[in-house]
Amino acid sequence: MAGTALLRMINSQADALERMGQLDLAGPAAVLAQGSRAVIVGTGTSQHAAELGAMMLAKAGLDACWYPAATWARWGPGPRAGDVVCVITHTTETAYAARARADAMAAGVPVVSITGVGRGWPEAIETVAPDESHTYTVSYTSVLAVLARLAHELGAPDGSAGQLARVAEQVRQVCADPGIDAVAVPARSLAIVGCGPWGITAREGALKIREGARMLAEGFDTDRLLHGGAVPYTAADGLVVLEPRADPDGLTGAVGEAARREAIPVAVLEAPADGGLPPLLAQIPMTVRLQLLAETFARLRHQNPDTAIVGAWDEPALWSMGSPTAAP
Repeated sequence: MAGTALLRMINSQADALERMGQLDLAGPAAVLAQGSRAVIVGTGTSQHAAELGAMMLAKAGLDACWYPAATWARWGPGPRAGDVVCVITHTTETAYAARARADAMAAGVPVVSITGVGRGWPEAIETVAPDESHTYTVSYTSVLAVLARLAHELGAPDGSAGQLARVAEQVRQVCADPGIDAVAVPARSLAIVGCGPWGITAREGALKIREGARMLAEGFDTDRLLHGGAVPYTAADGLVVLEPRADPDGLTGAVGEAARREAIPVAVLEAPADGGLPPLLAQIPMTVRLQLLAETFARLRHQNPDTAIVGAWDEPALWSMGSPTAAP
């Protein structure tokens, strides 16, 4: 499957990251600066971007929080005076993300959206052309770059254009040599674990593997894996440990060692010692490594990673439920 759209999209990311580094984001940054709270919402992969984005904006001193779009739209407190709602959706067709945007606009709350190119939302920061594979990659890392740039515009120390150029270079290096050969396809399922922001990346990586390779995979924050998540795992499974050196308490490495003692195959993915990226930006090249792992597993398992959602799961009525235009 060397010619899959997934692999093309993965390999396009370095150039896209450099382009995101050159965007003029002073306008949307000013909108965010006017609010007393930034609420970032997204679904699936976009939710993972929202989680990391909230951490980035917090580094700039903003009161930033994230919600799954459906939780915010149907179960959250709703937008309030002083909020700015940041909606992340590559297609603008994600039902609850569109509802979150519509509700904010109806309430007179400012909205900063991040979408793909040509999606028609006038307030949107547009990133890249439509992702060509169901297993989204470049649309995700481009959003992370935009969120980092917004945070930098608002005063965060990280996220400059120069730093994003360094991120892009590391992504090129990862695409040339992903360093994932030690990760074997497990007989049953794969767990991915990391601390702090690497826990978010673990969940994003697991989602790519589920979509692209059609196999069981789950991502964990280290503490959640320890507190019950690890119970079902056996030698039929595998564990990928992300950046254990970043864990200030050593728990991530210790969890990996516990898995080895339980005869679970363990692989460790770490950035080069001279990588030099701050933790939140370091998620981008690590994410690309996991995307390439998903692509590799798809080939080994003879799966098509570009058409992931099929059958009853692809029923249009399912995907429109919750949208602002759907019938109640």
